[in-house]
Amino acid sequence: MPIISPHSDNPLVDGRQSDRAMMVRRGVQRLLADLRLSMMPELALASGRRADLVALGPSGEIWIVEIKSSIEDYRTDRKWPDYRQHCDRLFFATHSGVPADIFPQDCGLIVADEWSGHLFREAPEHRLAAATRKAMMLRFARAAADRLLLAELAASAG
Repeated sequence: MPIISPHSDNPLVDGRQSDRAMMVRRGVQRLLADLRLSMMPELALASGRRADLVALGPSGEIWIVEIKSSIEDYRTDRKWPDYRQHCDRLFFATHSGVPADIFPQDCGLIVADEWSGHLFREAPEHRLAAATRKAMMLRFARAAADRLLLAELAASAG
């Protein structure tokens, strides 16, 4: 076994997010947990894109939350419209240092800090087709099970 590994030993951390994006994600996760949604960060979608946060509600509703940590982060990333085909509701999440008016009105908006989030604007509903919903739920469940297994294996190796 190498002394220094270039890979994280924690299967729940992939290291691609900035500290500010992770701060927003933690606040959003606390808000969504309070709303009784289950979450999967960094979920690969059928389109090949990776959603920052996918949430599953008690009735099977699927939300995607796209985290933007700065104005520049929002302006340089144009992949988010593709996420609509994978969710019932699409949200942006950011922190109080980013102006809310840069985000499209036809998406929800969450403003978060490290401790919590506030649902600034609800997202309009765009109901998924049954086949797409089933595929997303299977993708969500398989990713959650795979990550749990990796976390258990990492914990037992230590």
